[in-house]
Amino acid sequence: MRILLVEDNLSLAEGLTALLRQSGYAVDVVHDGASAEALAAAESFDLVILDLNLPQMDGLEVLRAMRARRNPAAVMILTARGAPEERVRGLDLGADDYLIKPFDIGEFEARIRSLLRRQAGLRNSTVSFGDLVLDQTARSFLLAGQPLDLPARERGLLELLIMRAGKVVARESIVQSLTSLEDDLSANAIEQYVSRLRKRLAPAGLTVRTARGIGYFLDRAEP
Repeated sequence: MRILLVEDNLSLAEGLTALLRQSGYAVDVVHDGASAEALAAAESFDLVILDLNLPQMDGLEVLRAMRARRNPAAVMILTARGAPEERVRGLDLGADDYLIKPFDIGEFEARIRSLLRRQAGLRNSTVSFGDLVLDQTARSFLLAGQPLDLPARERGLLELLIMRAGKVVARESIVQSLTSLEDDLSANAIEQYVSRLRKRLAPAGLTVRTARGIGYFLDRAEP
């Protein structure tokens, strides 16, 4: 999952970026409204975490511009501006959540998980396909009842596949979801991750199939 963090407090931005990346999210960070508006227009994000008191362009103006372009990313406003009229205005302009500083880190993480579930069209925190189960709250997998420990990129890829089970996930979507602008993810690297996942899933009768020239999808292995 790819997140854009828009925060002009450099120490807070650094801390939140480290937290989100440690949880396996791909994170891009900008510190002013104009850069946020430009990046949101040029790139695809699952979630935008948006401060309001920003240099160059107010966060509400960034939000207004995003929704005017029908940008589908979920938006969490993260701000010290907590007056009721401010919250109403932000939500009316198209924000999906509004969290006031200072905030509890556990609540912050839970709200992110909730927004990303909603973005993926999921109501529950648990997603299953055959004997594979994803607990989105813990961001962990069980395979045939046993913990499935995965490196961050493999875990992120498997999350994409199980959350879109039955659909082909395009290579371009994989790259956008798993990488920030600072990262690089080649077609060969994706194929290596897929190969490793196939080996891990095989004992449970599952596999990752290739839709030639398009992408990959989660499937049951042939008997």
